[in-house]
Amino acid sequence: MIPRLERSVNYVILGVFAALVLVPLVNVVVEALGLASAGNRTGGIHLENFPEAWREARFSTYMANSVLVTVTVLVIAVVVSTLAGFALGTMTFRGSGVLFYLFLLGIMVPAEAIVIPLFFDLRALGLTDTLWGVALPQVAQSTAFGTYWMRTYFRASNRSIAEAARIDGAGSLRALWSIHLPIARPALVTLVVLLFMWTWNEFLIPLVMSPTGTMRTVPLGLAFFQGQHTVDHTLMAAAAVMVALPVIGVYLCAQRHFIRGMLEGAVRE
Repeated sequence: MIPRLERSVNYVILGVFAALVLVPLVNVVVEALGLASAGNRTGGIHLENFPEAWREARFSTYMANSVLVTVTVLVIAVVVSTLAGFALGTMTFRGSGVLFYLFLLGIMVPAEAIVIPLFFDLRALGLTDTLWGVALPQVAQSTAFGTYWMRTYFRASNRSIAEAARIDGAGSLRALWSIHLPIARPALVTLVVLLFMWTWNEFLIPLVMSPTGTMRTVPLGLAFFQGQHTVDHTLMAAAAVMVALPVIGVYLCAQRHFIRGMLEGAVRE
């Protein structure tokens, strides 16, 4: 009786929190479809709100910028984080502890504290209003977290298999590619999903590093679009749904590995 009561209470609590999360999202979708709009006298679903918001918000340019920045950050950060995490998690060398704490420092220092000096440095290098001016600061932030994340998984990996591979003549890169990466697949997928969400939703760095708006990303485009359509809530909701769809799609496609990676990381740490 007690386990059944406890299970019921857990379901009720989870249902309440799920409702708190889902109800606002459902309201936004309903508003985007025109179902909650006072001007919707004909009834029915108005899918034309989405192409209209896409045109008026100039999302074609902003989406292209966001995809370019996100792919650049993901490729560089995941590769560097995997190599650095593998080295710090499976090898012992002089200065490894100091190097690891330097990566931790990159996690602890907020972007707001360094974004202005960083802007002047990148402007002196001629990188503002460029892809690299927007992507490189996010690569640094993502690599700091990614190195810590991958180091945790590599430290908990099965060392006996890697040692057997070395006895058979496999080098470090071969062992990483053939043995450690397949084991760390949930960690890699989780890292990709997290970095994708953070990079896609990043607001401050594209705003500061692209003062003329050349590399304006989707969150910035949505903010400026909101300033122009403070009354037309239907178009604003449609634009917000389009901004959120890529993140939702990536999470749904990788949710099994994502949840597994989060649970394994919680247990190991």
